[in-house]
Amino acid sequence: MLSEKKISGPAIFRVLLLGSTTLLASMSLSGAAFAQGAANQPPGIEEQETTGEIIVTARKREESAFDVPAALAVVGPTQLAEQNIGSVEDVGKYVPNLTITRFGVGNTAQAAIFIRGIGLQDHIITTDPGVGVYLDGVYLGRQLGSNLSLVNIERIEVLRGPQGTLYGRNSLGGAVNIVTSSPGGKPNSAIVNLQGGSRGRAAANIYAEFPLAENFDVSVSTYFKRRNGVGDFLLLPEPEARVGEEQEFGGRIKARWEPTDRLAFTFSIDGLQANNGQSPYTTEVNGIGVGAGDNFTIGTPIQNRPNPFAGDFFVLQPGFTGGNIAPFLPAGANGQLFAADRDDSFSTVAGLETTTNSAWGGSLTVDYGITDSISTKLLASYRYSDYSGGLDDDETPFNLSEFPEIGRAEQVSVEWQLNASAGIFDFVGGLYYFFEDGTTDSGPFVFSPFNTPGQIDNFGVPFNLGFPTGLGDFDLNQTTNAYAVYGNIKARLNERLTVGGGLRWSRDSKDANALFPSFPTRTFRSVAFNELTWDVNALLALTDSVNAYAQIQKGYQTGGFPPRPFGGPGQFVSFDEQTAINFESGFKGSAFGGRIQGSIALFWTLYRDLALPFSDTTAGGGFVTIVENAGRSRSRGVELDTKVELFKGFTLATAVGYLDSEITAVDAGVLGIGLGDSPALTPRWTLAITPRYETALGNGGRFIASVNYSYRGDQFGQSVNRESERLNSRGLLGFTVGYTSPDDSWTFNIYGENVTNEVYDQGRLQQTGFVGVVLSNDRSEFGVKLSKKFGG
Repeated sequence: MLSEKKISGPAIFRVLLLGSTTLLASMSLSGAAFAQGAANQPPGIEEQETTGEIIVTARKREESAFDVPAALAVVGPTQLAEQNIGSVEDVGKYVPNLTITRFGVGNTAQAAIFIRGIGLQDHIITTDPGVGVYLDGVYLGRQLGSNLSLVNIERIEVLRGPQGTLYGRNSLGGAVNIVTSSPGGKPNSAIVNLQGGSRGRAAANIYAEFPLAENFDVSVSTYFKRRNGVGDFLLLPEPEARVGEEQEFGGRIKARWEPTDRLAFTFSIDGLQANNGQSPYTTEVNGIGVGAGDNFTIGTPIQNRPNPFAGDFFVLQPGFTGGNIAPFLPAGANGQLFAADRDDSFSTVAGLETTTNSAWGGSLTVDYGITDSISTKLLASYRYSDYSGGLDDDETPFNLSEFPEIGRAEQVSVEWQLNASAGIFDFVGGLYYFFEDGTTDSGPFVFSPFNTPGQIDNFGVPFNLGFPTGLGDFDLNQTTNAYAVYGNIKARLNERLTVGGGLRWSRDSKDANALFPSFPTRTFRSVAFNELTWDVNALLALTDSVNAYAQIQKGYQTGGFPPRPFGGPGQFVSFDEQTAINFESGFKGSAFGGRIQGSIALFWTLYRDLALPFSDTTAGGGFVTIVENAGRSRSRGVELDTKVELFKGFTLATAVGYLDSEITAVDAGVLGIGLGDSPALTPRWTLAITPRYETALGNGGRFIASVNYSYRGDQFGQSVNRESERLNSRGLLGFTVGYTSPDDSWTFNIYGENVTNEVYDQGRLQQTGFVGVVLSNDRSEFGVKLSKKFGG
């Protein structure tokens, strides 16, 4: 296991220098060999994965990934299949300094994405993510729902570091660009993928494309997947789902019409419906895992031992007056407060065992080539999503802390782009508009001691804190209007040197309102933010196949409003936007006909007015979560991506990230954030290793075998670095063994995921006297996959 020992700044850069020098030297040995290999390279993405020269649109123009002066990881179909990457969350296991987790209201559809320590876990409508997720160029504004199933994907581009010029708002940590398969490449063809495995795994997806008329191609895809749960709701008489159960179906229709050789229309509509069980969740009391089942001896008067939920109140059921709590426990609890198995639940709240997520959207893209060197694009989209979920935070049979929740969001975006080239110059610019309207509604919620059914404290005394029913509801609503204008230009000064830069002006206005039990009336707030972001960069071709780059860029994340201001209207105040300046340099390229491929990035990022959430369960009549601009922070580190063919047919891919991130200044009056603390979900080390072997068989078929290992180091679940919220390191091991037919028409794979069945913490949150822990849901799984191609 990798050491978590802190490495000093000079030591970091000695490691960086050694690594970059070694990589650069190895890639520089044979520029001619690479050039010869690339010359005969077909354009298909799967073949690009083999040679390493992948064409991307990360900068809103088509170019080689090696020519992008930024830290960029590209995940293609082969990697998706062989590493069993089925969702956005899985991508976070294999990209350096990328962590994807979830704490969102027990719903597995959430993807809280952190790049280089920047992101946001909360999903409430008044908060925005720190990493932008794009689906075919359309920004997805909500984290809950962005853990998309990756079906019929051409590639995924992960840009690390602030992307303030071309992506703009809410890409302070970076951007994830998901590109789906488009019609026209293989007309009159279809692919059917089937999967079956342990834990009741069953999945199928179909992709077909065909021409409707001359220059009018259509593709249709649909999918279904399910898996059994990992635990049970033991005290619910007829639960509608098991813990961690998964069931989802969806589809996409995409059409492309090219009436002339200069004009093209692309229309896409997609949708999904997920009905899942609640995420695996447990609690720890006083640092003790409550899954042991014998932490509390029923029969001992509760006044004679420490209150397991620290504080003056331990509110149970109506009629409880202290002493033996056994009579107040359901029969199925067997005299225990907590389930013996951490995957099981002792919740008695019907409805929280299920979560839902549905979404649909459509987009229209118009591409028009004005001349051979000037083109324009219009991208318009509409998306709608809704969800339901909730957690019984205390996980006991009693009504102590329960928050059912529903939410919805709809968004409209329009972007106009202009691309032009003239001589040594290449330009992309445009205008952007984004509208979002959404709501979060929770209730009836329970939060002891402030509002509890029966309102009986642990001394048998009735009380009332102003909530007549003993229950509560809250809702938040927000409308966002965002505008931007941007431009980016690059100039090829000579055959070796290209320089570039860009500017973007953004304006965000937000109108929000909220009603909490502590609010006398509904409270309305409005706020607006303006920011100018920029970048400058240079790319130097050291050889025909190896590039060095350097860049300085400014990123921006919009401000907003706190998600849970239970303390009253005085807490419902806006926090400011946050910005970052990133200094980065690196090398990328390939050699020996693609047998060595790699990139290395060194970065130093300074964040100002960093917005960090802080939760306080004692500051008001509910679970208070506020967001404050803590001050300043700094992150520095290195990222290394390599793929080396050690001998014919055998490759070794590695992805290593080192990150040193800490709060360097704290503003006066900021709560819960300490100088020197590390931001949430910031492991010092990330690592992925994938050895792969492929060989041709005597009948012309191909045999492949690959092993994948993913490691994420210790990290904290919150920006308050309390030991109770430490997420321990974890390592996941998987494999794929497969056969492809001689005519490449079908493939059969045997796979294993998380073969050691490591159960790890996805999120931890300290509450009054206990810690809520969201557990991983990607348990050990073994099965088979069959892919069959037709036509084409």
